[in-house]
Amino acid sequence: MRPFTAAALQLAPAPGPVTRDTVRANIDKAVSWTARCVERSGAELVVLPESCTTGFDPALPAEELWEAVSEIPGPVTEPFQETARDLGVHLCFGTYERGPDRGTVYNSAVLTGPDGAVLGVYRKTHPFRVEDSRHGGWATPGSEVCVVDTGLGRIGMAICFDGDFPELWRIQAVRGAELICRPSALLRSADIWELTCRARAYDEHVYVVGANAVGADPGGTLYFGNSMIVTPIAEVVARAASQEGWAAARLDPEAAMRSLTPGSSVRHGFDHLAERNLALYEKHAADLIAPAQTSFPH
Repeated sequence: MRPFTAAALQLAPAPGPVTRDTVRANIDKAVSWTARCVERSGAELVVLPESCTTGFDPALPAEELWEAVSEIPGPVTEPFQETARDLGVHLCFGTYERGPDRGTVYNSAVLTGPDGAVLGVYRKTHPFRVEDSRHGGWATPGSEVCVVDTGLGRIGMAICFDGDFPELWRIQAVRGAELICRPSALLRSADIWELTCRARAYDEHVYVVGANAVGADPGGTLYFGNSMIVTPIAEVVARAASQEGWAAARLDPEAAMRSLTPGSSVRHGFDHLAERNLALYEKHAADLIAPAQTSFPH
């Protein structure tokens, strides 16, 4: 991973029912804010919130959501792809994704490259209980992790509630992820949001760029923002407030790993630990995802 500037961009979804028109309005807003963010921060990676194209509406039937969104790549992702190409940046954004069968909807994170290509799609493996199709919701769980080689470094993705399940993050780290994007629309407390972002960064010694929604969504839920960028030693180096905007920071892996405690004289290298962990977990990676898929709060 080379040094670069990353940004976590937080937005409020359009009010009102989820329709193709509101999806279009959300997309237009997201790409406009992305351009402003890149111009002012110089970010080469911008992460946007979970379901930033639609918002979160528990009352919306899966069939109607399926109609409002698209496959990936498709009409919903193409404006983000064009924006990434026009700005020459990497974008990670959350959207619901139309599945192969009517009513099958995935909660997905998409990573696009500076050429506008879709580099990777991650489908949320841990839908929050109310959205999980197995519990009467609308989102079908995914079953695969996604780690992508980019010109910035190896980037993985996790979505919101995935932050509670370290197995998913461990698999990505074992597969070489150096930074994990976390598009979110967190429904719980700011304490849990910060705890899980920092814990997962420190667990796996990866950067975490967490972009959390703000404002009210179509279902009336209020989001608190507090988007943040966390280093591999759990230091929060950028934090947003509770209005629309972004948090940005320059990421320098060598500097971040120089000390176990920022500002102290304690130095420790993690290379030998990374090699040992790779050997230990590589053969168990397939087993780790299984409990992660079936662990849900009651």
